[in-house]
Amino acid sequence: MPETSDRSLPQNAPLFVGVVVPVYNEAEGIEAFHALLRGTIDPLLERFFIYYVDDGSTDGTADKLAALSQSDPRIRVLTLVRNFGHQAALTAGLDAAEGDVVISMDGDGQHPPALIPQLLTLYRAGYAIVQTQRLDDERVGLFKKLTSRGFYWLIQKMSNTPIQPGTADFRLMSREAVEGLKRMREYHRFLRGMIPWMGFKTVILPFTPTERLAGQSKYSLRKMSKLAEDAIFSFSLLPLRIALISGALFFILALFEGVNVAIIYLQGKQYLLAPGWASLMFVSLINGGLVLVNIGIVGTYIAFILQEVKQRPIYMVREDKNRGNPAESR
Repeated sequence: MPETSDRSLPQNAPLFVGVVVPVYNEAEGIEAFHALLRGTIDPLLERFFIYYVDDGSTDGTADKLAALSQSDPRIRVLTLVRNFGHQAALTAGLDAAEGDVVISMDGDGQHPPALIPQLLTLYRAGYAIVQTQRLDDERVGLFKKLTSRGFYWLIQKMSNTPIQPGTADFRLMSREAVEGLKRMREYHRFLRGMIPWMGFKTVILPFTPTERLAGQSKYSLRKMSKLAEDAIFSFSLLPLRIALISGALFFILALFEGVNVAIIYLQGKQYLLAPGWASLMFVSLINGGLVLVNIGIVGTYIAFILQEVKQRPIYMVREDKNRGNPAESR
């Protein structure tokens, strides 16, 4: 059940913390990222266990993770059968992660590990979810800024779930929140909407992303469009309502036109009804276009339902290295 009040925690009690890091083709920078992560967590009193999820990488990421797991017993590596996507890989890590709290972050260096102590401090202050919020700077391109702001504006207007602009998949979750999320098994996943939907006590922690350690962003325009589609169709029925309203408006326009033609006939002014090929084609094309759009909207929802009722797994694990009792790392 969602938390409704602050928790009282001993300030000096060490926590068992799971860190989930989904990666895809990050062979060039994963060692540098792990060094940054270790530099942050090693001095802390908390006991950490790190879950790297290889989302079907095709470069040398798997070998680098295997070597890291040999040098650091706190590492557990889950290798997925293929590339299932960032949200599925993150879900795999959250499903596997143990601990009093779980921190998820990307492995490209843009989610700074140095924020982990602040995440833990806010958790101790009584928050079940500490959600980071990315602050754009001059390094972010104009196209990405505009599309990101447009997407969050649209989802805020269309959904009843409060989703803050710029929220990232860099967050801390209490064990209660993780267990609640694990009960939500929908195939099309938008964790930035699913997590606030649960209603656990949340605080926002703004941060400025750091430079990527190596390589290029793996979030292509196609992947971002897919994430936006999952968000809109999973958290809003507004597209269906728009389809219904547009159909109703055209029905009303057709009714007015029918009344207008009837009045002209009753007045004996049929000569005013000159053939209007251009206007007829214009109306027909608009009507046909709206019909196709509305069918597409309804079809998308049906496709989502079809994929849900199949109950296919969100991800499939090919290999699980260094699987053991995380408590042994305490």
